[in-house]
Amino acid sequence: MKKNIVSLMLMTVLIVIAFSSKAQTGKTYTISGEITGQKKGLESANVILLNEKDSAVVKMVITNKTGQYIMENVSAGSYIIKTIAIGYETYFSNSFRLSASQKLDFHLKPLTQDLAAVTVTSKKPLIEQKLDKTIINVDASPSNTGLTAMDVLEKSPGVLVDKDGNISLKGKPGVLVLIDGKPSYLSSTDLANMLKSMSSSTIDQIELMTNPPAKYDAAGNSGIINIKTKKTKTVGYNGSVTVGYGQGVYPKSNNSINLNYRKDKVNLFGNFSYNYYGGFQDLGITRNFRTSNGEDILSIFKQRAFMKRQQNNVSYKVGADYYASKKTTLGVVVNGFSNPSTENNYNVTDILNPNNLLQSTTLASSNIKNNLNNIAFNLNGRHVFDSTGKELSMDLDYVHYNTLNDQMFVNSFYDNAGNKMMPDQWLKGNLPSDINIYSAKSDYTQKLKHNIKMEAGFKVSYVKTDNVSSYFNQLGNQWVMDSTQSNHFIYEENINAAYVSFSKQLSKKWSLQLGSRVENTHSKGTQLFNGVSFDRNYTQLFPTFYLGYKPNDNNQFSLNYGKRIQRPDYEDLNPFYYFLDKYTYMVGNPYLLPQISQNIEVNHIYKGFLTTSLSYGVIDNFITQVFNQVDSIHTTYVKNDNIARVQNYTLSINASFSPAKFWKINWYNQFNINKFNGYVNEGPISVSGFNYSTNFSSTFEVKKGLNVELNGFYRTVTQEGTITANEMSQLNLAISKQIFKDKGTIRLNCRDFLKLQHFSGYSRFQNIDVQLYNTWDTRVFNLSFTYRFAKGKAGAAPRKSAGAIDEANRVKSNN
Repeated sequence: MKKNIVSLMLMTVLIVIAFSSKAQTGKTYTISGEITGQKKGLESANVILLNEKDSAVVKMVITNKTGQYIMENVSAGSYIIKTIAIGYETYFSNSFRLSASQKLDFHLKPLTQDLAAVTVTSKKPLIEQKLDKTIINVDASPSNTGLTAMDVLEKSPGVLVDKDGNISLKGKPGVLVLIDGKPSYLSSTDLANMLKSMSSSTIDQIELMTNPPAKYDAAGNSGIINIKTKKTKTVGYNGSVTVGYGQGVYPKSNNSINLNYRKDKVNLFGNFSYNYYGGFQDLGITRNFRTSNGEDILSIFKQRAFMKRQQNNVSYKVGADYYASKKTTLGVVVNGFSNPSTENNYNVTDILNPNNLLQSTTLASSNIKNNLNNIAFNLNGRHVFDSTGKELSMDLDYVHYNTLNDQMFVNSFYDNAGNKMMPDQWLKGNLPSDINIYSAKSDYTQKLKHNIKMEAGFKVSYVKTDNVSSYFNQLGNQWVMDSTQSNHFIYEENINAAYVSFSKQLSKKWSLQLGSRVENTHSKGTQLFNGVSFDRNYTQLFPTFYLGYKPNDNNQFSLNYGKRIQRPDYEDLNPFYYFLDKYTYMVGNPYLLPQISQNIEVNHIYKGFLTTSLSYGVIDNFITQVFNQVDSIHTTYVKNDNIARVQNYTLSINASFSPAKFWKINWYNQFNINKFNGYVNEGPISVSGFNYSTNFSSTFEVKKGLNVELNGFYRTVTQEGTITANEMSQLNLAISKQIFKDKGTIRLNCRDFLKLQHFSGYSRFQNIDVQLYNTWDTRVFNLSFTYRFAKGKAGAAPRKSAGAIDEANRVKSNN
């Protein structure tokens, strides 16, 4: 509480100093006005202020829904205004001298051509660096063809995906994943599965934010990844169709259709996708069971598991926006998916004595059928009060998940001569889950005196999960419930949050933003089988700070600070058992505490192509997977636990440049130092590690419309909690060709064509000694075709809303 009070006092002092000071760099003025076309204001028109002397861009703004624009803090001088809007002729004003604030209106002439006969294309860079985010333009890379969202994330600068699909950003775990600013609906295992079934053809951009502002949920230790799907501004109809096929060891397929229709005050949009994934995982585990002091080996377990997976995914999204007036928009969105999957696992466990001589063998097979279904409803509204930026938006969300998970395990036991030692053991599991999420939020923006922009809002959410875990042993011809492994867990959580932030352009060179978010969390869980329960209530303050400095056109600096929280995933709180075989399983931990992180970062952008970032972060109550052993029955289980305080130092350098007109390169480099200090299994742990990671993309324009790309990544040995992961790398090759007058694109790529990517690592502390090796279907050839069609004229895109973001990200299924 003392730390929160000190933070609040510091913020207050900084606000008073910043907003009461007068800029000493000369007087500035405001240019405002309206851009019209065909007797009405044009939304999303680009208004660009050019220096009359050399036509250099001084400022650029975009008009609001009524065609209004405003440029602030413009120095005296001679200028020209350039305006651009889709479907209208580009307009240049006469030069003018600015010595006082002016109001300038412009009327644009429509193009004589119909957009049905015109395909608008733009060459975006693969990576765009902003002061507060990094933007990846997915279609700028031909190697993204036929891939999944997870594949694209793996190639993104600063993003690492571990062996279990957990995502980290700039060396720090715990990322909040959004889709169009809305819930990504899944977390950890199921988030990974969803991203693996989401086609890259539906993605427009990926935004990486290490220290998001106070308006976002405080969840996510390392920041936010926002996946923006493709949208359009065309009035009339438009859309795209993508079909794709991939072949590795097993086939894959990604297919989608996107449609949009707007007329008068109504905008209708929707998309549908079907994806099939066939794959495998070849997992090797060697466990040395040691004495309590960790010195002498008692026995050796060598396991080899081959898992074959099939997954079908059908997802959809339909919605409508109603433009009640120029200032008011109402919307509704319904989306969901069905994700049935099967997994067959064949496992061989050899048990050896300390001298490495075979003692016995266990053969295990399992069949897991899982079906995760989701449906979500969103109602949203937005009202713009005036052209100064005063507006109010609201969102109401309801999200429902239903998971059906059926498991069957068979274990057979043999001695070292291959003779059967005992009858087979059969275990059947039924693990249904039901989750409901309710959320309401509102955001308000207003310009105050002295050009201070204020943002404020609140959010209320309620989550209830009902999970049943029923296991049965076969005795004779009957199935008998195993009460030692069965459970029924109900979890409820209510979060009430509010935030406020202030931003101001202090001068032509300096800008400042300060904010704070307060969140009250009340959670309770009950195990109905044994009556064990917990009830927690806590309130926390999350300040944010952002300072920008632009001394000249070639250099931009920024300093930002943020405090964030990572609450446990709902499934991790469930005290359930999830079996791999008789000797290996996972179990939930209802006593997990949220982890708290603080991050500070300094960024420098040089001439828009070179970005350097230096950051420091600290995480308390760090949550990670921990190996545990029951030596008496030679069993190993994995459980998430709060183990340590983690310190993270990161230096990253990203360069985007063109050695030649036809050749573009983006090269990202990252240096990390991670330090872990705490307790694991009632014993101390103190580990640290340095790692380096890099990824690059090199694109060649062979001729107009024909591009070739080579890209890949490499990382050195990395410390992932209690696991040390060995080096990993990948190389991809791709080619793309524009056809049908640039309305169609055909792409061919080969992912990991040298088959370099695999995982290996180890965990060694106290009496735990585990070595891991994992390969999967990485080398895949993909061929896809996309066709785009449109007929209409420029209009407004539907509003993006944000509702039950953090809550839905923490949902898992028993997959």
